Amino acid sequence: MADATDKPNLLPALAIAAGLALAAAQWFVWVYAPIEATMGLVQKIFYPHIAMAWWCLISFFVVFVASVAYLLRRSPGADRLAGAAAEVGVLFAGLTLILGSTWGKAAWGVWWTWDPRLTTTLVMWFVYCGYLVLRASGLGRERGPMVCAVVGVVAFLDVPLVFLSARMWRSIHPAVFKREGGGLEPEMLAAMFACLIAFGLLWLVLVGLRLRLSRAEDRASALASGRAPR
Repeated sequence: MADATDKPNLLPALAIAAGLALAAAQWFVWVYAPIEATMGLVQKIFYPHIAMAWWCLISFFVVFVASVAYLLRRSPGADRLAGAAAEVGVLFAGLTLILGSTWGKAAWGVWWTWDPRLTTTLVMWFVYCGYLVLRASGLGRERGPMVCAVVGVVAFLDVPLVFLSARMWRSIHPAVFKREGGGLEPEMLAAMFACLIAFGLLWLVLVGLRLRLSRAEDRASALASGRAPR
């Protein structure tokens, strides 16, 4: 299965677009978006926080889909995609937790509280860290991807809980940011979407780079062992 990122000019173009989008997102966050009435300047942490939270959930959904595809077709490309998406997802989830804790210290006076949204997110991060450890454990060329695909499907069970936790249980985790008069300001909404787009492009670049590296590793391993590359 050929990786879409094999196109020679795709990743450099995406990287340039991601850099420009991230720079534009900073302008939207720090200049265009107003200061929130209740939380003040610290609220601006939430624009990249929300973007990375959404993209880490998307990452783990890609792991789920790629794992199902591997179980159905035994495609090496699907296995590589699952691994790449999991690595980027764990990175984004970890940064989401760090940014959220930074905001929590300023807003609540504590770095951490066992809120349902925070707890399920932390559990999700540990689950996918374990998934990455499993991928690196050397289970074998044939058995390893199969076991990882099964774990990749099962691990996704926690992802809907993260999304629904604030609605299912009482949570102090904020859902929206309001100024005086109520509602989400259009400028805030624009900043949020600017960050979502920018981090989406960054996500594509990171996953694409990791896919290329994984394929190069597979080819090197195949050449070293004298077998045909997958």
